[in-house]
Amino acid sequence: MDSRYLDEKQELKSSQVDEERRTFLTAGLVGGAVAAGALAAGVAHAQQVAQAPALSDKPWWPHPKWGKDDQAGASNYMTPAKVLDAVKLIKDGKVYRLGRVYETAMPKFGERAFTLRIPGTPTGGPFGANKLIYHDEYLATEIGQTGTQFDGLAHIGIQMGKDGDMNEMRYYNGITELEMASAYGMKKLGMEHCKPFFTRGHLFDVEAVKGAPMEAGQEITVADLRSALQKQNMQEADIKEGDAVFFNTGWGKLWMKNNDKFNSGEPGIGLEVAKWCIDKGIAVTGGDQWATEVVPNPNKDLAFAVHGELICKNGIYNHENLDFTGLIADRKYQFAYIFGPAPIKGATGSNGTPLAVT
Repeated sequence: MDSRYLDEKQELKSSQVDEERRTFLTAGLVGGAVAAGALAAGVAHAQQVAQAPALSDKPWWPHPKWGKDDQAGASNYMTPAKVLDAVKLIKDGKVYRLGRVYETAMPKFGERAFTLRIPGTPTGGPFGANKLIYHDEYLATEIGQTGTQFDGLAHIGIQMGKDGDMNEMRYYNGITELEMASAYGMKKLGMEHCKPFFTRGHLFDVEAVKGAPMEAGQEITVADLRSALQKQNMQEADIKEGDAVFFNTGWGKLWMKNNDKFNSGEPGIGLEVAKWCIDKGIAVTGGDQWATEVVPNPNKDLAFAVHGELICKNGIYNHENLDFTGLIADRKYQFAYIFGPAPIKGATGSNGTPLAVT
């Protein structure tokens, strides 16, 4: 794989931070016990790496289903018929919050920040004879890329040409960096183009299949998914075009308990499962980790390759840092997945509270 396709996730701007990030993605990804686990996983997956689908450098635009002008991607699957089909999975009316609590101390990627301030105590008032007072909040953060985060289509691109050539930095539907870049929000592919999600959700409890939480660098295979389906008494044929699929690895148990290990790498899906998702016409993927995909990739030449294949080339959205604790405790593996991304014009992603309704 040509190294020009490796830098697929370019949120961090300063050269110093970029260098730290490159180090993180290679030698610095895992340390101590995590490194040992990743090494063991790498050996176990050596044969699988050789058989993994190859990345293509061929143009992926215009989109064959939604055309050259589309900016909504797989959210186009959200039709009235899809909603009515998803409603059939609601049997007991129980609502599960899949999102994490947003707080300063939560684990964050690289140099991202989450800082909340209350301006004044109280912020304003008193007003009127009733002496009304109020509080506001001021939030400084990467609004769509901290905590439970929903990756939009402006988030991930692939460099196709020379360094610095924005005409050959391509995103979903072939849109270039030059066409969309702006210091005041993306001019194309912003979250305002993403349609609200109300679809069928399927949870694969891979941790249960493995018998223990997975380790960094350990890849979820299609065989693992089929084992989870069998264990959960589900059928692969029941997964339909426009559905959402989620993967529980056990990595989420580290959240706010061992943030250093949580950030050091992660288990997750690789290119084999990515192709499976593409073939099935999945609308959203998600996991209990910070990238959904395996980090480091078993192929050490690749960085966030699943993000590139799903988001950039196919317009499939990704929901990260989810909490499946309640669903797993109740053995609920199929549900209506509901999420309305914040329609912030020019944003690359969204925070918010995804819901599972059973």
